[in-house]
Amino acid sequence: MLNLWLYQGIDIALALGLCLLLLLIIRDSRVRWLIQGLMLILVAAFISKELGLRLLHGVLEKMVLGGIVVIGISFQLELRRFLEKLGRGELLSLFQVAPNPSTKMNSIVDQLVEAVKELSQNRTGALIVLETNSPISRRVVLGTGVSLNADVSKELIQTIFQKKTLLHDGAMVIKNGRIASAGTILPLSGRTAPSQYGTRHRAAMGITEQVEDALCIVVSEETGSISLAENGILNRFITTTALKETLEARLTEGQKDTAENWGLGKFFSQGFTVGLQQKFNGLKQIKLKRWLHLPSSTSKDKK
Repeated sequence: MLNLWLYQGIDIALALGLCLLLLLIIRDSRVRWLIQGLMLILVAAFISKELGLRLLHGVLEKMVLGGIVVIGISFQLELRRFLEKLGRGELLSLFQVAPNPSTKMNSIVDQLVEAVKELSQNRTGALIVLETNSPISRRVVLGTGVSLNADVSKELIQTIFQKKTLLHDGAMVIKNGRIASAGTILPLSGRTAPSQYGTRHRAAMGITEQVEDALCIVVSEETGSISLAENGILNRFITTTALKETLEARLTEGQKDTAENWGLGKFFSQGFTVGLQQKFNGLKQIKLKRWLHLPSSTSKDKK
């Protein structure tokens, strides 16, 4: 009986350790929330099995399998990169602390605001959607446009919205700090809008009505005015300074690392992994000194 409880304890500890390891490795906050939900279902399935609740245990097992399939389909690129690094033996690179997300996002905001400023001065119409916490599903948009997966730069944004290009009529969609697509057709708002609202303004209201937390920037082709839509509400005639402050506040908030909210997670992801890397580098230096027959500091102290 004691051995059975011991084996079960080791089994649970290894399973939870593997899940915590995945949470430390994965950078995307949306994947982390999915894995945390999956962990809760796993714990509930184990408890239901121990209590003899067979029907509940069967339902929870099916939910676990469904959750694994959803994660595998939705984040296949991230899983492929993880498996590639694992196969190459690059385990330490998985624990490297990522650069501050707010610094990267501020740079993206600067590029975006500069592009919007020049588009406004030239009275070039533009429609830019920014995904934050809630993903923009293909079911929401009427046309997916052309997939780009490009870095956010003011030159590229200005080029896309020039009147002579084929993609200037649709919307640009920015996901995870990258330009995901251009020429995307957005749904129009069903609510009555003032007569001065054009198609771009109604599309900005429509996409923010259907996608929670999404932001949409509109540059009017007639007046050059800048508008920002959120939750179906269109704020017109905003300045570039106000636009920059709003984007920095909203986007950096959405890009915060979930591990920073955990004292234990932050300790493991920064302190523990850095210590492992330092020890690994120290071992490499010792081996190099032995191979070159260089005297070490310990041998000098003995003399």
